[in-house]
Amino acid sequence: MTDTWNQAALVRDLSTDEGCVLKPYKDTAGKLTIGIGRNLTDRGITLSEADFLLANDIAMVVAQLDASEPWWRTLDAPRQRVMLNLGFNMGVPTLITFHQFLDFMQKGDWQAAAEDLKGTAWYGEVRQRGPRTVARLLAGVSDAA
Repeated sequence: MTDTWNQAALVRDLSTDEGCVLKPYKDTAGKLTIGIGRNLTDRGITLSEADFLLANDIAMVVAQLDASEPWWRTLDAPRQRVMLNLGFNMGVPTLITFHQFLDFMQKGDWQAAAEDLKGTAWYGEVRQRGPRTVARLLAGVSDAA
C-alpha cells in the first residue's frame, strides 16, 4: 500500500504543533520529552538511535580534542582511546583543566600520567572505569581490544 500523505507536509505540521526542544523537558502530561515530541518516558530511543547519538558525540569529542590538544593524534590508538574516553565522560572543557595529566601524556610519561589520573576526583567517582582507563593508558600499543 502506498502512503498517501505528504511526508514533508506532515513533518512541517508536527514541527509546528510540537515545537523542537533540544534538551529534555516535561511535556504537558509530565512525560520526559525531547526533540519534536519524542516521549522518552514511554518510548525511549532505539538501539540504532543510541548508536547514532554516540557516533555524533564521539565526533564532537574528536573535534574538540583536535582544536584544544592537537598532539593527541600522535598517541598510539589505545592512548587516543583514553583521551576520547575521558573527553566523552567528563567533557573536553573539563579534561583540558587536567594540565599535569595532559603534560605527562604529551611527553609520553605514561606512569606519571596514570598516577596523576589516579589522584583525581574523577578516578574515585567512576568506579571500575578508572582502573580500566589507567590500565589501557599503561598498556598502550599492547592493548589490542
